[in-house]
Amino acid sequence: MKKTIKSTFALILALLMTLCLFACKQQAETPETSAGTFENGVAIAPEGLWKDATYLSDAEFGEGAKTVKVKVIAEDKSVTFTVKTDAATLGEALLAHGLIAGDEGQYGLYIKYVNGIRADYDLDKRYWNFTKNGEYMMTGADMTEIADGECYEFTYAK
Repeated sequence: MKKTIKSTFALILALLMTLCLFACKQQAETPETSAGTFENGVAIAPEGLWKDATYLSDAEFGEGAKTVKVKVIAEDKSVTFTVKTDAATLGEALLAHGLIAGDEGQYGLYIKYVNGIRADYDLDKRYWNFTKNGEYMMTGADMTEIADGECYEFTYAK
């Protein structure tokens, strides 16, 4: 009786391990589950500024009454984030999802990272140009009140 129980348990454990390995392999090989770029089913490592990017393809975030789009442009690539939120300002909505980061200063949030890509004027004379529908903004993202349907851009600039 003990031998039958041990054999059955070993068989069940082996089946579970096989299923887990198969599921992990399937997930790792599916381009849709990764932020990477694929060519002929083979992952291609991003280069340049995008090697540190958090997202390499368009993504959606959050829930809320307002929907805004934020396009991140650096070098010859871009991604667009669709953010659904109830936040009052763009900065609040983007910070909540880790899409921007920076330092608080006397003029508000000094954005140094957008989508994980660093632009720090003090270090490399680069910065994030902030626009709405292609027009320069007179406020920072943390002071910019948002409404449903608006479109913003962060462009890596020198």
